[in-house]
Amino acid sequence: MKKEEMELRRGIIAACRAMNSLGINQGTSGNISARYRDAMLITPSGVPYEDLKPGDIATMPLKGEYGSWSGPLNPSSEWRFHLDIMRSRPEVGSVVHTHSTYATTLAICGKEIPAIHYMVAASGGPNIRVAPYATYGTLELSALALKALEGRTCCLLRNHGVIATGANIKRALWLAAEIETLARQYYLSLSIGGAQVLPDDEIAHVVEKFKNYGPKAKPTAPAATKKGANPAK
Repeated sequence: MKKEEMELRRGIIAACRAMNSLGINQGTSGNISARYRDAMLITPSGVPYEDLKPGDIATMPLKGEYGSWSGPLNPSSEWRFHLDIMRSRPEVGSVVHTHSTYATTLAICGKEIPAIHYMVAASGGPNIRVAPYATYGTLELSALALKALEGRTCCLLRNHGVIATGANIKRALWLAAEIETLARQYYLSLSIGGAQVLPDDEIAHVVEKFKNYGPKAKPTAPAATKKGANPAK
């Protein structure tokens, strides 16, 4: 196994343990996948995260026979929406699925998260949608999730939980935690009369600003040239 793949497998396990320690998941209810070249690495079904080893992570090809896998343990029961997201969204490098308490509470009630805070723009639009209910692990659920994710980086699943995506595991896990924070804020706002929702044009503005958000390397100054030298050479 190449070093790059081993590090990715370890990163999946670390993220699984982190989402439980962060309080955005319970037990083995969540699952995480990551893109590796032409394949998807995904957590196995029903294994406690503290017992996971890098070799336990299942591998599923992104091309070829749909649903085929390799590894000592079968992939998560939710492999379908992980795989379908990876196959249809080349910009997605990782998918994190949780059953975080406040977000799942809203999903149980069929409530999307509106723009109660500008951080809703992290979803890619003015709301975090709720996909209609379908039995877990089914093609129907996957299709409904993909629809809810159109133009979005995340969604809620009715009576189920959360899907968060990102360019890498760290980003997807961050988004899953942010969704839970937004869900908690919205839930609490409903208890004191309801939130004042930001207009769509403001969220569109913030979405654009987010494209340049985060640390960036300082531009390197051009090297000094000797006197009389031609800098074009």
